[in-house]
Amino acid sequence: MHLDLNLLTALDALLEEGSVMGAADRLHLSSPALSRSLGRIRRLTGDEILVRTGQTMTPTPYALSIREQVSDLVRQARTVLAPHRELELNDLERTFTVRAHDAVAMTLAPPLLTAVAERAPRVRLRFLAETAVDTDDLRHGRVDLDIGADLPRLPEFSSEIIGRDRLVVVLRRDHPSAGRLDLATYAAQPHILISRRGRLADPIDDILAGHGLRRRVLAAIGTSAGAMNVISNSRCLLTAAEAMCRPLIDAFDLVVEPLPVDVPHARVVCSWHQRYDADPPHVWLREQVRTALKSVMPAEPTAAP
Repeated sequence: MHLDLNLLTALDALLEEGSVMGAADRLHLSSPALSRSLGRIRRLTGDEILVRTGQTMTPTPYALSIREQVSDLVRQARTVLAPHRELELNDLERTFTVRAHDAVAMTLAPPLLTAVAERAPRVRLRFLAETAVDTDDLRHGRVDLDIGADLPRLPEFSSEIIGRDRLVVVLRRDHPSAGRLDLATYAAQPHILISRRGRLADPIDDILAGHGLRRRVLAAIGTSAGAMNVISNSRCLLTAAEAMCRPLIDAFDLVVEPLPVDVPHARVVCSWHQRYDADPPHVWLREQVRTALKSVMPAEPTAAP
């Protein structure tokens, strides 16, 4: 059955006005147009809806029984199609799933949870760890926001660079090279990489190769916490994003030194499926993430590319 939902609007007006002329005036239509709509409604329902009684029209028992239901349906349709729905945070009940590297989650979660608890007490957050392989979780709505360093490749995903973080060298306080880390010394040390995919090289190796240098990477570790633990118990170096890793750096009592070579700052990218572009709760969540990140990161760098 192919239903013209405009007939609901016509039926609502007919039941409210009790006449074809009154309904036509209300909907800014001609009386013949409304009469044709009434005819279609009669054929669909098998009921006369309005019957003439002298100079007026009277609703049938069936019409009276559905009057409130029709009115509710029309009102609901208008609500669904109304633009710029206002978000009532006190009534918002939703669970958002955020996927991020462990360092990002550790740094971002405290200010984000505080803001959400204060503004939307019925909203819950679920933080998931990054996986070693790509998944369809973002596409299928199992993940609402993906926070990482890479921009999405497919046009169905939207994204925003919400911050840039300086890369630094992380090492033990008593490391023999602490305080004298030039480029040659940096390259000569054993290194640990953070890589959820287990990669044993990253863009820093290309930069070193441009200076005729090569470093020795001992291991790739999937989490920042695991990498920091290794650094705290070895003489290896770790190159990491300073602000995102700061809680872990402090927890393991490690120190940082500037990289002895200019490198681009690490991007912090927020990605989501485009179906949430205009979804008010999702827009609000992205704003909270943006604000929480600004609270833990230094001002936008200007010296690095």
